[in-house]
Amino acid sequence: MIITSTHETTFQQQFNALLERGKMDIEAVGKTVQSIIDEIRRNQNSALKAHISRFDNWTPHDDSELKIDVTLMQEAYEQLDETLKASLHLAYDRIKSYHEKQLPKSWFDTEENGTILGQKVSAVDCAGLYIPGGKAAYPSSLLMNVIPAQVAGVERIVVCTPTPNNEPNALLLAACHLCGVTEVYKVGGASAIAAMAYGTQSIPKVDVISGPGNIFVATAKKMVFGEVNIDMIAGPSEIGILADESANPNHIAIDLLSQAEHDEMASSILITPSTRIATETEREIERWLQQLPRQEIARKSIEERGAIIVTRDMDEAVALMNAIAPEHLEVMTQNPWELLPAIKHAGAIFLGHYTPEAIGDYIAGPNHTLPTGGTAKFYSPLSVENFMKKSSIIAFSSEAINDVGAACARIANTEGLTAHEQSVRVRLNLK
Repeated sequence: MIITSTHETTFQQQFNALLERGKMDIEAVGKTVQSIIDEIRRNQNSALKAHISRFDNWTPHDDSELKIDVTLMQEAYEQLDETLKASLHLAYDRIKSYHEKQLPKSWFDTEENGTILGQKVSAVDCAGLYIPGGKAAYPSSLLMNVIPAQVAGVERIVVCTPTPNNEPNALLLAACHLCGVTEVYKVGGASAIAAMAYGTQSIPKVDVISGPGNIFVATAKKMVFGEVNIDMIAGPSEIGILADESANPNHIAIDLLSQAEHDEMASSILITPSTRIATETEREIERWLQQLPRQEIARKSIEERGAIIVTRDMDEAVALMNAIAPEHLEVMTQNPWELLPAIKHAGAIFLGHYTPEAIGDYIAGPNHTLPTGGTAKFYSPLSVENFMKKSSIIAFSSEAINDVGAACARIANTEGLTAHEQSVRVRLNLK
């Protein structure tokens, strides 16, 4: 793992490379994804079945095979180990409680002349959730996407997940039952995104698509945006850690590796003013790597996309981390709350020595679907509001339009929109 210092003459060049970590080569897969989308739009279910045969190594013989039977979900749930079942329920309750606090409210404001202005908040009719499947199935991702949609009040929730060899992941099925999800389709990749965006004979057209996925999924979401809304275009997982002398290098190392084990493209970055913390963390990373079942993946990630940066002081460390804008940011310092006001860009912020990023992935409550690749500068975590929309409310009385109507008409006139102007003037009590 690279240890660099802001004192080095080559530092800026190295740091610029870190800032480019989130660049996914969407252009490289763009033509392939567009052809998949076009096929789904033209041929619907028949294209879906052909894509499943091509990518998931099994062939549905009729449309009914695309949907997973709810009895399989119930059976998977009932077969869960009781302690795991209790853990999933605890996660569900905590995630739901957190997201219930996010619910926006409709509001109305009345002026003395009878004007009523306001905002009506309502859920979308149908949400489409993409959840990775097969060996890489993550039931936590299902909870993190289903629960905010449910809290928002979405009436119809559609889940798409790939099932290689026609073998749905049992833990994912159990999580579906726990969440009360009944509409799950065995469709993955860009095909699933296209199906939910445009609809097929079996899969309804949705209003919003959320959920993680590979570059093909991310590219498809980007291409269908506008036909439907999307949560974000997310790339590989990443973690940034700010640490001072009070931090434990052993803890830092395993927290960095908790992202590196996701995928070779994941980024794990430590920024610290302490040379001791930097060197000891590097040593602990190597020790931990020897113990990880996913050592090969984690090692490649750490060696190719990981970094340890030694700064002059903590102020410089925070400034660099703000430039990186990481998906996950751990603040492992003596007084982490003191740094919080200076932290401007991060998907989720984990404060203190006892708050590993993993606690946020599963059970803390806030959503783990987060902006990556520096997009935390303008994107927010997935929330209830991703599944809601707002309508403006305007109601004028005769007195109210007489108070401001003339000004409105004058502005319309300056824009040369005569019908706009006259639609106001005909309502004014002018002599």
